[in-house]
Amino acid sequence: MQKITLDILVRHTPDGKSTPLKILWSDGRTFEIDRILDIRKAAAMKCGGVGIRYLCRIRNHEVAIFEEDGIYFTEK
Repeated sequence: MQKITLDILVRHTPDGKSTPLKILWSDGRTFEIDRILDIRKAAAMKCGGVGIRYLCRIRNHEVAIFEEDGIYFTEK
């Protein structure tokens, strides 16, 4: 499987929480994250790595976005 790094617009709160808001693709497309369904520490099972998994709803699709050492990625 392939790890795809993402450019993410993230909100950082004063208490240290980070919330991804939007995915920005290199070709100019943007995808708003409609809702965060779950946040937990988890392993990326398909491509490896351990970090925070954000299970997101984007345009009626569930998408897992991972954050590991400040880098966001998804699995393909």
